[in-house]
Amino acid sequence: MLESVSESLERITRKEGEITSLLIYPLLAIVVYEVFMRYVFNAPTSWGFEATTFLYGLHYMFGLAYTDVYDGHVRVDIFTALTSEKIQAIIKVITNLAFFMPVMTFMTLWSFKFAYVSTKGLEVNSTSWAPPIWPLKILMAICFLFLLLQGIANLIKDINSLKQ
Repeated sequence: MLESVSESLERITRKEGEITSLLIYPLLAIVVYEVFMRYVFNAPTSWGFEATTFLYGLHYMFGLAYTDVYDGHVRVDIFTALTSEKIQAIIKVITNLAFFMPVMTFMTLWSFKFAYVSTKGLEVNSTSWAPPIWPLKILMAICFLFLLLQGIANLIKDINSLKQ
């Protein structure tokens, strides 16, 4: 039962990563356009740098859970690499429960709170372009939720590996 939950969460994370990886194309288009306008016409845009920052930030945030599903985050495993797989699984479960879950739960809750306040006030960025940033805050909160769900999937997998 829990194994199917873990697999479903991982499937969602993989699909989210595949879809949001496409953010690289508008990011590339804006960078090329900005460089072309700046160096060919000496007329940089007022929005190009900020738009690329937003897109890159979203690309990065959505990539967190996607990287986690493939166990791609950097970790220092000097000591755990020398232990058995069972000890490694125990350490993963403990660190997930003691560090990852509390931190990501609060980060998710707080980011949704900040997104709510930003959306309620229709917050805009304090620059000359002044784009709305409340949609970005909503998306960032969703990114934290994806990472939390992937952490739950990892916890389920680690607990299941202890049973075997």
